Amino acid sequence: ELGRARPDFGFLLEEGGEIPGATGRHRWLVDPLDGTTNFLHGIPHFCIAIAVERTEDRGRETDITAGLVYDPLRDEMFWSEKGAGAYVNDRRLRVSARRKLSEAVIATGIPVQNKADHETFLARLAAVMKVSSGVLRAGAAALDLAYVAAGRYEGFWETGLNPWDIAPGVLLVREAGGYVTEIGGGHNMFETGSILAANGQLHAEIGEVLRGALSVKASP
Repeated sequence: ELGRARPDFGFLLEEGGEIPGATGRHRWLVDPLDGTTNFLHGIPHFCIAIAVERTEDRGRETDITAGLVYDPLRDEMFWSEKGAGAYVNDRRLRVSARRKLSEAVIATGIPVQNKADHETFLARLAAVMKVSSGVLRAGAAALDLAYVAAGRYEGFWETGLNPWDIAPGVLLVREAGGYVTEIGGGHNMFETGSILAANGQLHAEIGEVLRGALSVKASP
């Protein structure tokens, strides 16, 4: 359906890899099932994630211009267009207005098996637990970011993510008035897979907590 709607667009698919487009300027980023482990275990928390990426300046700069995260079980359609705001179904979204980290609920993703540095994650988790109202791991990064945009979470951090995991959520959070960077403060989330999203009042403070948790190791 996406190919028929925009035949010149390429694709970057979790399940199917990269399919170049006719012009190279636009492509769909698609995760047909974010929260696969939840789905396989019958846990009712998963989603479809789709974004549009536009390439400018002869291929040197890319931008996310539209994003969608759909929760089929709750029939919640989180969507955004650059410069036009963020919405869930027909309701406008705004990030949380909480200013105190001690009152904030922060979401994260827990690395599995040997796919990431567990010691680094545990150090960051311990640091955030000490200063926040709570830390949640729901198991679907795209929905976590949508929940930050909706003000349900004050923040979210994770590493080791792919572009299709975070592209629609990055735009959702920004269009809802929040901030998104790498954990280290950079802006190369799609290359490093490191992400920190939060409202404007707490983004910098959460970042300081996460970075301060590591005494020796450098974080991206």
